[in-house]
Amino acid sequence: MSIVRAPADAAPAERAVAIGTFDGVHRGHRAVLEAAAATGLRPAAVTFDPHPRAVLGYEVQLLTTIARRLQLLEAAGPEDVLVVEFTPELSHLEPSEFVEAVLAPFGTRVVLAGEGFRFGAGRRGDLDLLRRLGFQVPPVPLVPGVSSSRIRELLRAGDVAGAAGLLGRPHELEGTVVAGDQRGGTLGFPTANLAVPTDLLVPAYGIYAGVALPLDDDGPVGGFRTALSIGVNPHYGGVERRIEAFLLDFEGDLYGRPLRIELWDRLRDERAFASEADLVDQIARDVAAARAVRKPG
Repeated sequence: MSIVRAPADAAPAERAVAIGTFDGVHRGHRAVLEAAAATGLRPAAVTFDPHPRAVLGYEVQLLTTIARRLQLLEAAGPEDVLVVEFTPELSHLEPSEFVEAVLAPFGTRVVLAGEGFRFGAGRRGDLDLLRRLGFQVPPVPLVPGVSSSRIRELLRAGDVAGAAGLLGRPHELEGTVVAGDQRGGTLGFPTANLAVPTDLLVPAYGIYAGVALPLDDDGPVGGFRTALSIGVNPHYGGVERRIEAFLLDFEGDLYGRPLRIELWDRLRDERAFASEADLVDQIARDVAAARAVRKPG
């Protein structure tokens, strides 16, 4: 898959273009991408970075980083992806100006998007306008109930299994392992303290089970069942959010390394315990549950 930042950088071709932000690359997004591939033209995608709503002044918690979004797009099959830098200036373009600046020079012949897709100043551009401008705009099969907004709602409620059903894969947290309190090691459960980008959505506080994937330049290196704590560590009176992962059967040093964690299920709320011994007993039960949990989907 080729990734370009300007239409002129793409090889000349007639393209069927799926267009959208594609945050999370969920099942609905993949239906649009599959429809592009089914046209017989060169399938491509146009996505935006930063997220348009963030540029327009709204708070947005992302499901994926742009780097991970591009990896997921590649897996979905487009041969080219145009990453359009979303700026205030771009948001002020009239719909016809956006078409002339982005879609036309990208070789777009067919446009595929969800029915709610809007573009241009004041969100005045829509699929009907694209048809009037001469593009083919075939209908895209809907995936009922699937949207990035709904997935965010589920994650904020801690329902990672429900979110996985809409994503078509487990939700992920990705960041860099940094130094923590190193308290887990003294309890017999050394943890990796994960620092994630500030604009990435982190699910509700609680204890989760999943799989941790250490990353190198070529992608994941192995996978380790994981018990994950998201919260403030109330047993020790914490106030700062921490994301702490205990990787089962892992030996080695992860400090400074990128780590991706798939969240498979939520085990329980975080809470304080009557004693440290009670805490250790509960962690042992969490680890056993993490070893037994099944991947959603």
